[in-house]
Amino acid sequence: MSIVVASMSSDAVPGDGLLPPHAYMRDDEAADDRFYAFPRKVVHIDDEAIAALGRLYAEVLPAEGRLLDLMSSWRSHLPAGVRAAEVVGLGMNAEEMADNPQLARHVVHDVNDTPRLPFVDEEFDGAMCAVSIQYVTHPLRLFREVRRVLRPGAPFVVSFSNRCFFTKAVAVWLETTDEQHLTLVRRYFESAGGWSDITPEDRSAGGDANPLYAVWARRSSEA
Repeated sequence: MSIVVASMSSDAVPGDGLLPPHAYMRDDEAADDRFYAFPRKVVHIDDEAIAALGRLYAEVLPAEGRLLDLMSSWRSHLPAGVRAAEVVGLGMNAEEMADNPQLARHVVHDVNDTPRLPFVDEEFDGAMCAVSIQYVTHPLRLFREVRRVLRPGAPFVVSFSNRCFFTKAVAVWLETTDEQHLTLVRRYFESAGGWSDITPEDRSAGGDANPLYAVWARRSSEA
């Protein structure tokens, strides 16, 4: 009996072929569900950065739409002006999301273990991922999945600061600057394909506030 070993496709390894796999290694490679099992009911950026993120959401996210809060937790940081028809959270800790007053419902799901999102095509009018992109080990697969579940023209807002759980952040994130993070996330959109109007922004309030950066784009109608 002969055994044929197939070569691993580029999107089956960390980084999905965008960068060498070691760029997406982490100090703590234990299962993510173990790390996130204990609820952390805290915000990860300060009030000024939260307000800056809220202003961005108010400008970009559609009113009365169905929104996906990707890698969600205790708070979604949606401002009062964004009156969504429904906000669905997808994250790692059920207790955190159950205490999030802006979520209509939530799903426990590990995007690093299973990038395929548990939603049908074109289910949402917008999506956001707040201060969590630094933990993603399959960025291209995830961005393609977000595109799949968004309607044409729908925005996806990815925000981040200079704060993180260092043991769970991927190596390329820890080894690069804030400005390079903007370039990296823009490259996620470009390399995943199917996104238009890609916009990197420094939304920092200045002073002693935590910095706030974002890259957002719209789901194009073409594959």
